[in-house]
Amino acid sequence: MTQGPNRILDDFAKLMTDAAGVAQGARREVETAFRAQAERFLSDMDVVSREEHEAVKEMAVRALDRVEELEARLEALEKKSA
Repeated sequence: MTQGPNRILDDFAKLMTDAAGVAQGARREVETAFRAQAERFLSDMDVVSREEHEAVKEMAVRALDRVEELEARLEALEKKSA
C-alpha cells in the first residue's frame, strides 16, 4: 500500500515533465513561425540589412568629406583669381 501514493506521485511527475516538454516544443514552433512571418514581412517592405545600411552610411560620410575638400579648393582658387 505504501507504493500506491508513491506511484501516483511518480505518474504525476512524469505527466508534468511530459507536459513541460510539449509546452517547450510548442514554444519553439511558435517562435519559428513568428520569425518566418517577420522575415517575410520585412522582405516585403524592402527593408535593408544593418550591413547594407552601414555600408551606405560609410559611403555618405566619405562623399561629404570629399565635398568639403572640394569646397575648400574652390574657395582657395576663387581667392587666388580675385
